[in-house]
Amino acid sequence: MSTSTASDRAGRARSIYKRLRPEYPKTLSFLDFGTPWQLLVATVLAAQCTDERVNQVTPELFRRWPGPGELAGADREEVEAVIRSTGFYRQKAKNLQAAAEKIVAEHGGGLPPTMEEMVALPGVARKTANIVLSQALGVVEGIAVDTHVKRLAFRLDLTDSDKPDKIERDLCEAFERDIWAEINQLLIHHGRAVCVARTPKCSICQANDLCPKKGVTKSA
Repeated sequence: MSTSTASDRAGRARSIYKRLRPEYPKTLSFLDFGTPWQLLVATVLAAQCTDERVNQVTPELFRRWPGPGELAGADREEVEAVIRSTGFYRQKAKNLQAAAEKIVAEHGGGLPPTMEEMVALPGVARKTANIVLSQALGVVEGIAVDTHVKRLAFRLDLTDSDKPDKIERDLCEAFERDIWAEINQLLIHHGRAVCVARTPKCSICQANDLCPKKGVTKSA
């Protein structure tokens, strides 16, 4: 259990942000999309799948069914065939078509702009909702916690939890609200490039002297 206070974490969070921001000036999405709906679809497909694989699959998916109206009326087996390589394709196809139907029926074909409405869509939890709301709609209601954010939050002693909802609350408390969307992307970029899962590259980490390295047993 950490002995860091909320004030300690807030101070560390400010310093981490200042260190990482110059290193990753273009904090763009790793998923290719042209509309909010396309980002929602890509994010759902990215569960238990690499972004690279999703980006290979979505061009054909969006060519055949560009919007929720088209996907809602598509043949389920055809959708499954297109997204099969992303894994869990049957459940993903089911959720995406159910979400498409709900969006068409209840929101006129456009994505709802609130967290409450987003998580009411089939297959959409807070992580997906946070990503779509912030990156596609400019609505920031929290910090998306993926595997990279979860790992870095713990190593940097910004949380003691392994539960995404609690980690999100801790991060939102540590970082100022106006950088929530940006810090999410910075942590993901840093987690991919430096603070990797098995052997973090601590020797080249810009936040090395700030990091308590919780749980780190081997580094490079």
